[in-house]
Amino acid sequence: MKKLLICRHGKSFWGDPNLTDHQRPLAKRGLHDAPMMAKRAHSNHIIPEKILSSDALRAKMTAAYYLKSFEKLDIIYEISTNLYMTSVEEHLDEVKKTSNKIDTLFIFGHNPTLTLLINYFGEKLENLPTGAVFGFKFNVEDWKDIAQENAEFWMYDYPKNLSTKTS
Repeated sequence: MKKLLICRHGKSFWGDPNLTDHQRPLAKRGLHDAPMMAKRAHSNHIIPEKILSSDALRAKMTAAYYLKSFEKLDIIYEISTNLYMTSVEEHLDEVKKTSNKIDTLFIFGHNPTLTLLINYFGEKLENLPTGAVFGFKFNVEDWKDIAQENAEFWMYDYPKNLSTKTS
């Protein structure tokens, strides 16, 4: 069984016109929501074995809060340029490169691609909010075998949610 958690970065800061999109950090709300969401995942026993993050600053900052929440665990952390401003297919290629020793993978990235990825796996979501986590289970042993036909909704949580939705 493979579990994929699709995580959108926290709310980002738009107040400095000198920053490129890639350089934008988390805003005050993102700095509040990211550790809260990491703690919720931890308290719901949704624990990564690997975290794969976009190389954009706001995604790396969000992922860092999850790493801190799970700091006593041996979690693999990688940064990928292929999770920033890329297609669903490129995101899938990154996921499918994951070692089969890993059963639970968190990816941190950006809209619109993350919403499109969720919809690709069969869920109808209009917009993945900032800070949200959407999870699928796949009844496969190899990451290369994850596909639309074996994707099963697992969980969905977002900062303004009062209770995590799970299947």
